[in-house]
This record gives sequence, structure tokens and C-alpha cells, in this order.
Amino acid sequence: MTQHTPPRWTVVGNPENRRVALFTRAVREAGQPAPRVVPWASVLREGGAAFAADELVRLDSPGEDPEVDRILRGVAEPTRVEGGARWYARFTAAVRTLRGGLRLDDPGELAVLFDKRHCHRALDRAGVPVPASPTSGGAAPVRGWADVRDLMAAHGMPRVFVKPAHGSSASGVVAVETAGRGRIRATTSVETAEDGSLHNSLRVRRITSERETAALVDALAPDGLHVERWWPKASLRGRPADLRVVVVAGRATHAVVRTSRAPMTNLHLGGSRGDLAAVAAAAGPRWADALETCERAAACFPGTLCVGVDLLPAVGWRRFAVAEVNAFGDLLPGLTGLPGSGAEGLDTYAAQVAAAPHHIASTRNHRAPA
Repeated sequence: MTQHTPPRWTVVGNPENRRVALFTRAVREAGQPAPRVVPWASVLREGGAAFAADELVRLDSPGEDPEVDRILRGVAEPTRVEGGARWYARFTAAVRTLRGGLRLDDPGELAVLFDKRHCHRALDRAGVPVPASPTSGGAAPVRGWADVRDLMAAHGMPRVFVKPAHGSSASGVVAVETAGRGRIRATTSVETAEDGSLHNSLRVRRITSERETAALVDALAPDGLHVERWWPKASLRGRPADLRVVVVAGRATHAVVRTSRAPMTNLHLGGSRGDLAAVAAAAGPRWADALETCERAAACFPGTLCVGVDLLPAVGWRRFAVAEVNAFGDLLPGLTGLPGSGAEGLDTYAAQVAAAPHHIASTRNHRAPA
């Protein structure tokens, strides 16, 4: 691929999904031919896909497609929470069936990114600040509520987040608080159906019964759980806040503030976008530290062009920790790049189109024998 030859783009994704549409638009607006789209459904049914040596291959989320979700998760209803371990095993196996091309997503790194326990360990070992976790790297098995309670007591954690190891979009997350006399309060968006199955809901609810909390955690445990200390987040206009920061080719390019009255700030759960300028002002000189923390987190995954970092600001906006790093965390429609990022005027997809050739070159150099 020379400087004057437009790249041949290929996207592995769900053809009717808005993610693919937004990326296709970014490629065409860059004056390049529209990408070839390889459906995840075809990859899963046919046992893989092959790419030419000069194709730039970008993987996009396999989510929001009922057929693909059924194949990966093994359940028919798209709202079901269960099946995360099966999804993880089948998705990472499918990624390994992709052959050839110039890859923008490293298969080994994806396997770490989609396991919260191993992602936490990778960040921690690299010195990236993260909430304390007794399950980092899979160190402590969580077979149910009894293990969660034991870990909370042993590590002095009266408030924790219990997360499905392979979940996303707050699916299955339970925020647990202990109070005096052993009282328990849990916050979650999971609803339990009459048949005992677990379903995602758009409504965040509170549970004050330890028996109900235990039943929920016990039902989630077979797919693997990650437990981490509840980070006391800073507030913005009276609402707890965190950030999603997109890092493209090693640079923090886009950021959005999320605020909510609930522990989970996801926008689909009632969270709302906050004022980024107000956050930068509150953080003052620490704002640069916040973005640098996100770049350090992304540097743990050098073979992956783009990640979305969930950044937790501590009370006072002087310290920050990384909650998660998301492989497909770039869906921020209409948001343009941060000042000084090199992505000014570009959305997250256009920034990736612009950065991909350099990323491929630097990745090749990184992997070349000395």
C-alpha cells in the first residue's frame, strides 16, 4: 500500500448496524472506496473468512443482531443476561478463524479486553491506576454470593461492584453496599423472570433483601464474576460522574462525560451527558493527567487501533482510575475530537480512518525482529 494508493478497507460487522454505517461514511468522506463488509453471521456459520494481504481489516461489535447473538450466546431472547462465558468462548474462537489482511485488532488483546479479570491484571501490572480487586487475573474464584461476602470481608470492602467477567453495557452489573447490622443494598438493571431467567432492563432498581441479592449473584456466577472496590466518584452539578475516553493509535482523541443518580452511568440506563468543559475546569492541571492515564491504559493493547476507556474521577477531581477498557467503545455519534488531539473536527470513526496507516506501520515495526 503506497502513499498514493487508497487502502482497501474491510469491516467484519453486522451489515445493517449503525456502527458499520457510520464507519462506511467516514471511509467515503475520506475519499476512499467504501469498505467491504463481512458479516459476523457468515464468519460464524462458515467457520471463518480470508482477506487479501493489502486489506485493512477492522473488527466491529457483533452486538445488536439477534441471529449473531443467538449463535454466540446460545439463548434466543436478546435481553437475556446469561451466556456470557459461552459468548466469550465462541467470539474469541471466531476471531481466530479470520485469516490474512492487515489487522487493526489483535486477537490476543481482544481475548484480554473481553475478560474483565485479565484486563484488570494487565492494567495493574502496567502501573495504570485501577480500583482494587481480589479477582484480578482470576486470582479468586467467585462461585456465588458466599464468595462475594467473604471477599468483601477479607479485603475490607464494604462497597463493591460485582461484574460479569465478559459483560458489556452494564449487563448483569450489581453494585453492592453493606450497612450496619449486616444490612445489604444492591443496585442493578437485571430483572429476574418468573422462570428464573435473568434479563437486561432499562430500569435501574434497588434490592434491600440479602436473600434476593444472593439469588441474583448465585445466578450470575456460572458465567464468571469480577469483584472490585466501589470507587468514590467525583460529582458534577450534584450527580456522580465518569468519562468514556476514546484512544486512537495511542492518543486520547474523544471524551464524553456521563452523569447519573445511579451507580451505573450508562446513557441507556438513564445517565446523561455532562459538560466536558466543566470537568476540564474542575480537574485543572490534572485534566492532562486524566487523558494520559487513558493513553497508558490503551498502551497495554498496542495491537488494537482504538479502545474506549472508562475513567473514574475521584472526589475532588485530582485522582483518576480506569474501570474498564472496551474494544468496541467508539460509538459516540456526532462527537468531534478534543483540542490538541489531532482529531479536531473528526468523529471517532474518521479519526480511525486517518490513523490506521500509521498504526499498521508502527505495529509492523514493533513486531519486526531486531
